[in-house]
Amino acid sequence: MPRRTISLYHRIERALETIAAGSTPLQTIQQTADFLITSFSDDLGLVGGRIYYLDDEAYELVATFGGAGATILGQRVDPDYAPIRRLFDTGTLVMHRDDPELDPRLESLLGTREVFATAIVDGGNFILSFDVDAHEDNREDLVSTLNIVRLAINQQLREERMAAVMEEARQIQTSILPRHMEAPGQFVVAARSLPAEVVGGDFYDLIPMDETAFSVVVADATGHGLPAALQVRDVFTGLRMGLSREYKLGRTLERLNGIIHESRMATKFVSLFLAEIDLDGTMIHCSAGHPPALLIRASGEVERLAIGGLPLGPFPNVRYTAGLCHFREGDTLIMYSDGITEAHGVGEIEFGMDRLEDLVVGSRHLSPEALVQKIFDEVSTFSGGEQAHDDQTVLVVQWRSPSEAMSH
Repeated sequence: MPRRTISLYHRIERALETIAAGSTPLQTIQQTADFLITSFSDDLGLVGGRIYYLDDEAYELVATFGGAGATILGQRVDPDYAPIRRLFDTGTLVMHRDDPELDPRLESLLGTREVFATAIVDGGNFILSFDVDAHEDNREDLVSTLNIVRLAINQQLREERMAAVMEEARQIQTSILPRHMEAPGQFVVAARSLPAEVVGGDFYDLIPMDETAFSVVVADATGHGLPAALQVRDVFTGLRMGLSREYKLGRTLERLNGIIHESRMATKFVSLFLAEIDLDGTMIHCSAGHPPALLIRASGEVERLAIGGLPLGPFPNVRYTAGLCHFREGDTLIMYSDGITEAHGVGEIEFGMDRLEDLVVGSRHLSPEALVQKIFDEVSTFSGGEQAHDDQTVLVVQWRSPSEAMSH
C-alpha cells in the first residue's frame, strides 16, 4: 500500500477521534460528514452528500451537507432497492450513475452525482452518502476511508448511548438516596455511598414509620449501571410502600423477595440489612444475606447482628427471622456494604470485619458524620488510595444525649 495512502488513513483516524458528540445520532453523523468534506475533500474528492434515516418502512433523506442541495429533503427510498441490499452485504459501496442496478429517475430525485460513495452506519438506521468528484481515481482510498468513518461513527454512537444510559441510571440513584437524614428523638443518622463506577448498586435510606419509630436500611444489588439502579429503585419503592406497623419486618422482606424474584430485571440478587428503631431504644432487625451490622455499645462492647435469611431475589418463598435488641444512650449502629470489608490492600488482603470493628470501637466517641468519614478514610488508606472495585456504603445511627442530639 502506498505510503501516502497509509498516512492519509492515519490522519483521518486521528481527526475522527477529535469530533465532538452531537446531541442526537443524526447530528453526530452530520458533524462527521461536514468535517470530512472540510478537511479531506482534496484528498478524497468529496464534494457533498446526503444522510438517510430508516423511518418505518423506508429510508428518508433527512439531511444534506457540502455542495448537495437541501431542496430534495423528504425523498424516500425502499429498503429493498438493489443498491441498499448490496450495501447491507458490504457495509460500504462506491457506484457510478450508469450502474444497471440504479434507478435513474430515483437518483435524479435524490440529486446524486455521477459517482457517489455510501456507508451504512448505526446498525442500518442511517445511510451516509458522499458525492465524489468524477475525475478522481481513488476508489480504494474511498472504500477504506468509508470503513474507517463507519467504524468511528458506530463507536461514537455506542459511547453516546452508553453515556445516556449511565446518566439515566445516575439520575435514578440521585433521586433515591436521601439528601437529609433527619431521625426523630435523640437519634442522629449519617450515611454515604461511593459507587465503584458512575452508578452503583448500593442504596441506603431512612424511612419514618410514625411519631415513635423509624427504619434504616442498607442494600446492595449485584452489578452496576442501569440494571442495578433499576433494581435498587424497586427495593426503595417496595420498602417505602411495604414498611408499616401492621406488617412484621420478616413478612415485609418475604413480600419484597417475591416481587424481586418475579421481576424481569437481569439483576435479581439483592442483599439488605433493615432495622426498625423505636424511640425507646427497641430495635427489630433482619439481614437478607447482608454483612452483619455492628452494634457498638457505649462501653466498647460489640454485637454482630446477623439474624435473617437468604438474599432477596434468587429463590421464592424464603422465610426471614427478625432479631430483637435494645439501643441505649451512647450506643452506635454501623451498617455497611461488603465493598467496605472486602476492600483490598497490599497483597490482596481484605480490610475485613475485625479491622472495621477495631476502627469503630476506637472511634465510637465521634459524631455519626465524622465516623462515616473516618471509615471511608481508613478504607481508602488501606487500599492505597486506589479506585474501589466495588460500591462502598456506610450508614451510622447513634443514640446521643438530649444536649448532643439538639446540637446536631
